Amino acid sequence: MTTLFLTIGLPGAGKTTKARQLAEEHSALRLTPDEWMIPLFGEPEAEGKRDVLEGRLLWVGLEALRLGTDVVLDFGCWSRDERSAIRWLVESVGASCRFVYMPVDHETQRARIAHRRSATPDQTFPISEADLVHWRTLFEEPDAAELGGHRRGGPPAGWPGWPEWAADRWPSLA
Repeated sequence: MTTLFLTIGLPGAGKTTKARQLAEEHSALRLTPDEWMIPLFGEPEAEGKRDVLEGRLLWVGLEALRLGTDVVLDFGCWSRDERSAIRWLVESVGASCRFVYMPVDHETQRARIAHRRSATPDQTFPISEADLVHWRTLFEEPDAAELGGHRRGGPPAGWPGWPEWAADRWPSLA
């Protein structure tokens, strides 16, 4: 059975470093949106294009799983709904989904981001202290049940299923 490894965490948590390690260990395809955004669009968000890019990368990941290749999806996935939708999609193609949570305290996060910005300014983007503080309020930390794959409820109210929710969240997925 193929496996999708999903990195979870805030910027500066070490997700991409861990994703590279997992890809090497499992001979897996690694999909990291941050490595595509700046070369394609010159900025990290580009007026909603990140959601479009993530949808295509998720689609490629599902195709790779169907073909028998493990995948590392280096998205961050701050919300339980995103993680639940991805788990559902992965399981729907007959693969397993393993969450890899990378917690990080604020000071370590700040130091890593500053180092990354100074070491590779052409491959990253500025992140303010206000961004870091705000993003922590948006991040829904996974609990042990979610990390163990034991919880995946239905989609948010008003959605008939995870495929519809995911197609709305990542417009290019369908």
